[in-house]
Amino acid sequence: MKTSLFPLSLVALSILSGCASALPVLDEHSEFEATLHAPYRAPDSGRTDARTFTLAFDYPNAQQPQLVDWQLELIAPSGLVVRRWQGQTKLANNPVSVQVPWSGLDAGKLAAGLYQVRLRAGSRDAGSTAPSADVHEQGWQIEVGPAQTPSTPRFAPLPIGRTLGAAPALDALPYTVYLGNLHSQTNHSDGGAALDSCKGAQEPLKAPYGPEAAYAYAHKHGLDILMTSEHNHMYDGSAGTGKDADASVPGALYRKGLEAAASYNAAHPDFLALYGMEWGVIDKGGHINIFNSDQLLGWEKNGKGELLADVLTPRSDYPALYTLMRERGWIGQFNHPSSSGQFMAGGAALGYTADGDEAMALCEVVNSTAFSVNDKEGETRRSNFEGACNKLLEAGFHVAFSTNQDNHCANWGTASGNRTGVLIPNGVALGRDSFIDALKARRVFATMDKGSQLVLSANGHLMGERFSNSGPLTLVANFASVTGKRVAAVAIMEGVPGRGGVVTQLSSEATTTFTPAPGAHFYYAKVTQADGNVLWSAPVWVTQEP
Repeated sequence: MKTSLFPLSLVALSILSGCASALPVLDEHSEFEATLHAPYRAPDSGRTDARTFTLAFDYPNAQQPQLVDWQLELIAPSGLVVRRWQGQTKLANNPVSVQVPWSGLDAGKLAAGLYQVRLRAGSRDAGSTAPSADVHEQGWQIEVGPAQTPSTPRFAPLPIGRTLGAAPALDALPYTVYLGNLHSQTNHSDGGAALDSCKGAQEPLKAPYGPEAAYAYAHKHGLDILMTSEHNHMYDGSAGTGKDADASVPGALYRKGLEAAASYNAAHPDFLALYGMEWGVIDKGGHINIFNSDQLLGWEKNGKGELLADVLTPRSDYPALYTLMRERGWIGQFNHPSSSGQFMAGGAALGYTADGDEAMALCEVVNSTAFSVNDKEGETRRSNFEGACNKLLEAGFHVAFSTNQDNHCANWGTASGNRTGVLIPNGVALGRDSFIDALKARRVFATMDKGSQLVLSANGHLMGERFSNSGPLTLVANFASVTGKRVAAVAIMEGVPGRGGVVTQLSSEATTTFTPAPGAHFYYAKVTQADGNVLWSAPVWVTQEP
């Protein structure tokens, strides 16, 4: 590890995403991956703030040995960078971890508060001096100094679908929380590998485990909802295009998956099996989950010119996809969005369209590493996409946050404690229709701790709502933990839809009263627990009257 001279300038890092790719794409997950594990609190908190940060790098199926140029920064609450580490790491056939120890002391004892640890890393061919085509940025908060203990309002936790049979508290909101993993794969595309042999993306349609196995596994391990989201262009059995593919096979396999979900739901009414597709490609594209389409969408054709799907959708044409989704009533999720180069519309990355605003309900804010074989909810390699989600919100999209696992191995929902909480009215059965209704209402929260809940209210309105307001506005971050977790930090975040600017923190108080400036705003709550796990509420969208 080198810490005295960073091989790529910050200017170079800022333009990495605009450079040509150095490596051909072998499959949908032949891409550079960089994650940061930053312990929220020091192991010996109270005596010293020293801790070790872990950088994890991987590049499945890379054709050539790689060199990772990385930079790690410690950023004070004021935004000032107080410490910087930098280096190069070789990356070949296997994942690599880099340990970065920190003494906890910089220019003397740091002032107490919440600091951000930010990683920027790019991968390039080991023999190349050209900037990388794929830069990743990750940021997590850490606590420095005495423990933070903000006050939060009393909030009766909502009943959880399967695990709590008791009636809700008298003062609880009239909803039941169903906890799900809304992003995973089986052998209907490039997932479904046994844990002892799962080293990366599988050859499409060849792994041992399909949707039936995934639903049974997730159900057994306590989830309420599992979405198997198969890559839409792999139903011909290849990551490319099968020129000799039988055009009748892809649609038939997709219908078989829908039937598997319906059959499991009929036999297990306490669980929701969802089957759908992850549409798109990473290279000059972006992945979108479509939750409720009964037809397979695609662009590939065999050598006879026959479509290898049910409905033609041009590759990487997101405006056209959004229009089709809105016309058909299909609801989607932005999967692991990049802040640049993805979801192009109107010549802009993360570009807004009115149809897209109607069709896209969720943005994946945290995702576990796709090829984790951890089945004890202990995976620490998790990616944070809050920056990209904020850009979507600032562009004008009405999206709520979700957090999932993108499982490709046979550990559906057990790689980590990440869950998406879906609020369904008490007395309404859990099913695809009630699930879609909740998504359309943006009645969801994202949590890294399956035992904790976060619901934002605004002058009596529930998160996900859009309303007009005059006079003061009171925002309340309602947090509850059924396992006794404590809150270390609260942030009320504010932005302006359609501005294309920056989301900023409005308050660090769980209950915040103020009078917004006239015009349109959105607000969401973010809570950090004392163990470092984070929750995000859905936003509220408020038009303040003059």
